[in-house]
Amino acid sequence: MSNEIKSVTPQEVQELINEGKNVSLIDVREDEEVEEGMIPEAKHIRLGTLPERLDEINKEEEHIMICRSGRRSERACEYLQEAGYEVKNMVGGMMKWEGKVK
Repeated sequence: MSNEIKSVTPQEVQELINEGKNVSLIDVREDEEVEEGMIPEAKHIRLGTLPERLDEINKEEEHIMICRSGRRSERACEYLQEAGYEVKNMVGGMMKWEGKVK
């Protein structure tokens, strides 16, 4: 079984949103980082709180994990993938995001 983490670029995420695709985006950054702006469609679940908030994450759909640079979201992906979730890591994170933020 491959533990390869699938990745997606910020541009690809933007295209999915533009096309009106129903994408699940999960931002795992800390509260103060999210206050500086997050993707409007994203749900905020801090990396440290993932284990107790798993019931908020639908196992039936794929999720795109987001952080500042792509490192913490990769850890989130590894954790969720081991728990049986379909996930992708947004490489480059919010530093490379050019779309709207709220």
